[in-house]
Amino acid sequence: QVQLVESGGGLVQAGGSLRLSCAASGSIGSFNTMGWYRQTPGKQRELVATITSAGYINYRDSVKDRFTISRDNAKNTVVLQMNSLKPEDTAVYYCNYWDRYTYTNYWGQGTQVTVSS
Repeated sequence: QVQLVESGGGLVQAGGSLRLSCAASGSIGSFNTMGWYRQTPGKQRELVATITSAGYINYRDSVKDRFTISRDNAKNTVVLQMNSLKPEDTAVYYCNYWDRYTYTNYWGQGTQVTVSS
């Protein structure tokens, strides 16, 4: 079992920045993927960015060149630095942990990001 604790959401004006952090605890495996997904009311959860334990990164096209994902394997933490935020980035952001060996997804409780015009 893995528990994920998120922090860093909030309200920011367009063009501003936020940093989301997620700390994983529990049964942490050596090989996993951590990342961030987001969801708005009435829509499906969508990938924002992921990073594997080996450092391979995948971004959603609309956030590429604006967001940066990184991780600290020793701390089991993933960070999403969000710059040049746009109103369309407004969503609840969920931390995700994918266990390679159990094929199990774990989710954080979600943190609200609101970008005003």
